[in-house]
Amino acid sequence: MHPTIDLDAYLRRIDHRAATAPDLPTLRALVAAHAKAISFENLNPWLGLPVDLELAAIERKLLHEGRGGYCFEQNLLLQAALRAIGFQVSALIARVLWRQSDAAAMTAQTHMLLRVDRDDETWLVDVGFGSQTLTGVLRLQADVEQPTPLEPFRLLRMDGDWCMQSLVHGVWRPLYRFDLHQPYPIDLVVANHYVSTYPGSRFTTHLVASRIEGDNRLGLLDREFTVRRPGREPERQRLRDGGEVRRVLEQRFGLRLPDHAALDRRLDTLPD
Repeated sequence: MHPTIDLDAYLRRIDHRAATAPDLPTLRALVAAHAKAISFENLNPWLGLPVDLELAAIERKLLHEGRGGYCFEQNLLLQAALRAIGFQVSALIARVLWRQSDAAAMTAQTHMLLRVDRDDETWLVDVGFGSQTLTGVLRLQADVEQPTPLEPFRLLRMDGDWCMQSLVHGVWRPLYRFDLHQPYPIDLVVANHYVSTYPGSRFTTHLVASRIEGDNRLGLLDREFTVRRPGREPERQRLRDGGEVRRVLEQRFGLRLPDHAALDRRLDTLPD
């Protein structure tokens, strides 16, 4: 048995007011609404706080405390909502290639996405990939450019795996590679523990946040705030101090920051 979600609270959080059914229009609408409403952020691991993957903890944090989260939290929340609506949905685990100099590198399995099976077709959704979060729904089909509300995406075959790519400034960029074997829940727990506690993890060493704002992608890496607009070069702004970082997190990313004794000190000591 899977834990049940407070579906009404979820739909309110993402501001989805239409009726729901286990069909493709609902799936597309939920993914688009979720991606815009709930920011990607890593405040917990960056502050040395645990990232709890129990559904009750994810609901409390993302639905009721005004927080966001990263891939495991975001996609586990969406998975629970889709199951409650009647979708057949399962987790997949991936090896991140984004920002890797070698696109064929065999990185660790540290990213989670979702597989939805319906009417003899398989679809992929992923509301937790930060700066390139998928805002649409992709058919599991190789070598076909697929439109989304933002950039086009495509899937390629790579040594028996699938490779997710997005079109960024006219160049196809690999995001991650994965196979279709469903991981055991403990596999997700181990991957989550690694990325949230390993001293060399990006999520323990840098402050990261992303959000969809209309047709734009907002990004924060430590003190660098970036706005990416379609067809234009990214606009980058170096934030002056911790107070300005806090305001951007609250006002542009829509986050209610945790009441943590070290938060202001950590914000003030972010690298320039």
